[in-house]
Amino acid sequence: MEKIKMTTPLVEMDGDEMTRILWGMIKDKLILPFVDLKTEYYDLGLLSRNTTKDQVTVDAANATRRLGVAVKCATITPNRQRMEEYPELTEMWKSPNGTIRAILDGTAFRAPIVLPCIKPVVKNWEAPITIARHAYGDMYKAVDMTTEEPGTAVLTFKGESGAEKALCVQTVDGPAVWQGQHNKETSIRAFARSCFQYALSQKQDLWFSAKDTIAKIYDGEFKRIFEEEYETSYKAEFEKAGITYFYTLIDDAVARVVRSKGGFIWALKNYDGDVMSDMIAAAFGSLAMMTSVLVSPDGTMEFEASHGTVTRHYYRYRQGEKTSTNPMATIFAWSGALKRRGELDHLPELVRFGQRMEDASLRTLEDGIMTKDLLPLVEPGFQARGVDSEEFLDAIASRL
Repeated sequence: MEKIKMTTPLVEMDGDEMTRILWGMIKDKLILPFVDLKTEYYDLGLLSRNTTKDQVTVDAANATRRLGVAVKCATITPNRQRMEEYPELTEMWKSPNGTIRAILDGTAFRAPIVLPCIKPVVKNWEAPITIARHAYGDMYKAVDMTTEEPGTAVLTFKGESGAEKALCVQTVDGPAVWQGQHNKETSIRAFARSCFQYALSQKQDLWFSAKDTIAKIYDGEFKRIFEEEYETSYKAEFEKAGITYFYTLIDDAVARVVRSKGGFIWALKNYDGDVMSDMIAAAFGSLAMMTSVLVSPDGTMEFEASHGTVTRHYYRYRQGEKTSTNPMATIFAWSGALKRRGELDHLPELVRFGQRMEDASLRTLEDGIMTKDLLPLVEPGFQARGVDSEEFLDAIASRL
């Protein structure tokens, strides 16, 4: 069979641990036999980031801006434990996802992969809920410190004009911990526009929630910008499409989401989106079944899985064990990137192939062949058997 040709490469960002192993398997078994794959490769594994002083992450993000499409493997964000595990690390490098999001100024849209044989924990959910996570700033770009004595912390802004603003944060009577965070008006506005545009493309209602009753200025600015963008640029289009925009406080939104039927986009600030996307994934079935695409205002897209590097399985893999690690979200990252590349380059056969990757994966699960993490989630009476990762990918390949 003649392989499907690509005209423009996409950016390929390799990662860490078990997901790196699955990455190679997915390419070898599902893609390379059928596609003349063209990628611009960047190794975002932890040791590669350390060797390049994280420049490889910046280079990969800039390449994504240039080529318009990227696919990313899960990566390690080191903490103190990882610093002990990898003594060659020279620094506790920042999250590569945070760096990429900041450079692309994108919004991360995360949606569960749903199956008839796995019902959501919330029984009234009838359709997937997509989380739109603001991908810049807040605590992910924050600075923090500890102090050991009584004193006062002051937040000071010095403008280029020479003007200054100062705000007393707090006076403490002993040791304390402090954090300063920010966001940019341009990034918040880009977030809002991406959400409204995505809602229109999906023809789904858009919810946005924050806590402006407490963070009256900080969260209040998010609320104001969303309302301004909606009223001035999107209200007429939403009404024409028969969809709505809705704002409520984050705690009220959580209650409404649980009582809803699903089928809408829930826009959230950075930390809220980080937390709620995992909750939505678990409630629909599994974090391994959660897709993620970072969308920039200019249409640049970076596809990835929502989960981490599956460290526990990697240690077992290194000891020679067969692991039953779920590759579905990583498969959908690749299929999404191939479809997007095909759309931009007017290659319908590449778009069809990406869709068939997804269809073959879903058909395999519907036939009862699945990784062991899904077995406890299937409906009573559904006949399923657990297989290891390689067997699962071989089953998909046979259907593909």
